[in-house]
Amino acid sequence: MVTFSLELLAEVLPLLLYTVIGGLLTVVGAAAEYASLQHFGAGEATVALWLAAIGCVMLYAGVYGIGYQKLFSPTN
Repeated sequence: MVTFSLELLAEVLPLLLYTVIGGLLTVVGAAAEYASLQHFGAGEATVALWLAAIGCVMLYAGVYGIGYQKLFSPTN
């Protein structure tokens, strides 16, 4: 019985970690995009473009890189 629960934990733990990391990257990426819009509205184009680029990378990593490739992998 103990081995069963350890095997189950070994299978579920990576999925939980990927879910948490992907969610965090997505939320922080969306926050960076929102901050980018705020800075662009305030006339700070350089900071706005930098935040927009960082936000795009984080959204891509969270949604596609981890969410689709790791959690919903089409090869599994």
